[in-house]
Amino acid sequence: MVRTAAGNTSRVVVGCSAVATALAVHTAINLRLLRRPSQAARIEDSVSILIPARNEARHIEATIRSALAQTGIDDLEVIVLDDGSTDGTGDIARLIDDPRLTVIDGGSEPVPPGWLGKPWACGRLAGHAHGQVLAFVDADVHLEPNGLAGTIHEMRSAGFALVSPYPRQRAESALERLVQPLVTWSWAATMPLRWAERSLRPSLAAANGQVLVVDAPSYRAIGGHSAVAHEVIEDVALMRAVKRSGQFTATLDGSKVATCRMYEGDKQVIDGYAKSLWNAFNGPVGSIAVNSLLLGAYVIPAVGAIAGRSRGTRRAGAVGYAAGVASRALVAARTGERVFPDTLAQPASILAFSTLNLVSWSRHLRGTNTWKGRPVGVRP
Repeated sequence: MVRTAAGNTSRVVVGCSAVATALAVHTAINLRLLRRPSQAARIEDSVSILIPARNEARHIEATIRSALAQTGIDDLEVIVLDDGSTDGTGDIARLIDDPRLTVIDGGSEPVPPGWLGKPWACGRLAGHAHGQVLAFVDADVHLEPNGLAGTIHEMRSAGFALVSPYPRQRAESALERLVQPLVTWSWAATMPLRWAERSLRPSLAAANGQVLVVDAPSYRAIGGHSAVAHEVIEDVALMRAVKRSGQFTATLDGSKVATCRMYEGDKQVIDGYAKSLWNAFNGPVGSIAVNSLLLGAYVIPAVGAIAGRSRGTRRAGAVGYAAGVASRALVAARTGERVFPDTLAQPASILAFSTLNLVSWSRHLRGTNTWKGRPVGVRP
């Protein structure tokens, strides 16, 4: 009986390590195929940079100035929506003297029924835009000077209607360093990139609303953000809506396009992921399946490497753990994030991520999920 249990444990560790190894190989292939925008492009399109801002006084000036400093774009406008801020965000934005900049007072009225705050803000911004290309940029993002020109050149030359260049993710606190690298690593390890680019399947969508670039006529043809008005993860939903309309999209390496510290400190990490993870995997069944896969591929091998009863189990676990670290390290090296020692904590990163999923579901079911003072989602 003991031998049978040990044998079963060994087989589980071997199987999980095989999954981790396969994903590491897939990561390496994906990174060879991953598109990176040119750093020396010039475009003819008129461009509207649209920045929704709610209580972003710490970041808004730097973000606007980086937007106005874009090179390779001759016809540029930057529009900022002060979305009911109470910290002087709008006042700071209005102090910037540039004829290309427009600051809109979004008022403090409640978000209309059927809408969430971020889609509502983006939709209002788009209504004021005149560009042939719309670039939605979060208010805490720093754009590199040729970032958007290169991104738009890639979008036009490859025939995409929407592209999502993932910015380089800055992480400082302990929990940030555990969790934030997973933002880019997750799709780089699992999404079949070339298939996704030439497939209209909505499930093959990975987008990041920190920087989202879309052809304006294509955006308006799907109804703009009204098509995703109630979506918590509106960026992915918008990419899916474009795919459903029969147009192609792509996920790009945006590490040379922009930089963003998504959350500042452990509390923001918890609150930020809690607001959305319950909605990330198409319901509780999908959430359980995804988290089980991640725990199996990246935690069980590490446990087997340390606590396996047989030498073979420990060796198999070590291979699986090394594969997980290698996958993370490949992505970190490509995108300019910390490689060591952070990638060595891959099992801890996955445990932290799964814990955040539990927190998110708990808050969602109790109806206590909020973000920037607004409720997020509804209790079923």
